[in-house]
Amino acid sequence: MKIKLVKLLTLLMLMLSSLEAKHFNYWEVHAMPKSVEKDYYIWRLLNEPSTTVAEAKSIIREVNHTNKKLRVAYKKKTGLIAPTYKERSSSVTSKQKLSWQSKAKANRLFQKGIAAVEKRNLTQARHFFEDALKHYTQRWEKDKALFWLYLISQEGSYLTQLKESYHINMYTLLAADFTNSTYPRTIITPKISKERLFFVDETDPIYWAKMKIKMKHPNADLEALAEDCESQATIGMNTYLKAKACNYRKSYFPMPYRKTMKYFSKERQALIYAIARQESRFVPASVSRSFALGMLQFMPFLIDHVAKQKGEKIDYDDIFNPKKAIEYADYHLNYLNTYLYHPLFVAYAYNGGIGFTKRLLKNKHYFREGFFEPYLSMEKMKNVQAREYGKRVLTNYVIYLNKLGVSTRLLPLIEILTNPSKTDSFRD
Repeated sequence: MKIKLVKLLTLLMLMLSSLEAKHFNYWEVHAMPKSVEKDYYIWRLLNEPSTTVAEAKSIIREVNHTNKKLRVAYKKKTGLIAPTYKERSSSVTSKQKLSWQSKAKANRLFQKGIAAVEKRNLTQARHFFEDALKHYTQRWEKDKALFWLYLISQEGSYLTQLKESYHINMYTLLAADFTNSTYPRTIITPKISKERLFFVDETDPIYWAKMKIKMKHPNADLEALAEDCESQATIGMNTYLKAKACNYRKSYFPMPYRKTMKYFSKERQALIYAIARQESRFVPASVSRSFALGMLQFMPFLIDHVAKQKGEKIDYDDIFNPKKAIEYADYHLNYLNTYLYHPLFVAYAYNGGIGFTKRLLKNKHYFREGFFEPYLSMEKMKNVQAREYGKRVLTNYVIYLNKLGVSTRLLPLIEILTNPSKTDSFRD
């Protein structure tokens, strides 16, 4: 009797798991517009047992950008090497080319400045930072050069320029801290009364793909598109478009999903908001080129891991539901917080992995007491993506804590980064 019951329960679980998994056919995916979102569904299709080799060979020609996951799935399905496709950007203007070249040169100069600071050659470092400032075109990058010019010279004029910046970043907040000033007033948290739009499915990646196509049209009215997405449920799309419309001269810090978030501590709320803003700007149906999914950009392997730990089976598309994304982020952050207690290091781990963060912190050349630390460590990291991600998440975190009623300044959080007892369990 017990054996029969076990078999029955096993069969029931298999049936339930099969119901939870979505299935895709060739024609559904074929009809989707070429986009990174379609690439994700092509990957899903290639992994379908029912997909034929002929369908795989046909659908692979519709890929926007070939990544490793697509190559592996195609090889497994067909035994062949997937063709390489790279996303073609719209026509690049000569002005854009010059801007990119200028930025590349500025970055090289800035890193030379950091190397000179490490060698304590501040005169040389100053020349490099001044040259970088001339070549940078984006406001936040100019702010970075200005901040380092202040650090090595202690000249107040650089702080004045930072405080006049319209951009919200680590450097402008620290300038306010150094001068005991209020934080910039250009931080916008929209209040929208309409709960949702019945003609918009914010959890559908293909809807978002179509919206991005509209956005890239030469004559696109971004303000009008933003108005079409004005609701609490679509606030991510709305503020994404508004920020783009003003060329990011206004800083939007929305606070959606309050009913879900209110059960967490203020610190956890601020951290989830900080990460979500950096990962997706609160667009629930976001898909990255590597198929990081949802508002909090979970990789499929991490979705699998968290689901297994929680004892549940979900379809990857379920992570496009903001509530599920927040639930999984909270679970993952609980794990990271067992080793990391500081939002900057949590951000490094969320982006680059806990193994990367452990190696970084155990390296005695980083985040130890010393010359211009911890600012030097924050700039000389080789992992550029994690380096910039961490600074932005930390800035977001401070802003959101203040929005949540917890009076917080950035400087004290920076100053404890060389104190392991307050930040992590990896260092002695």
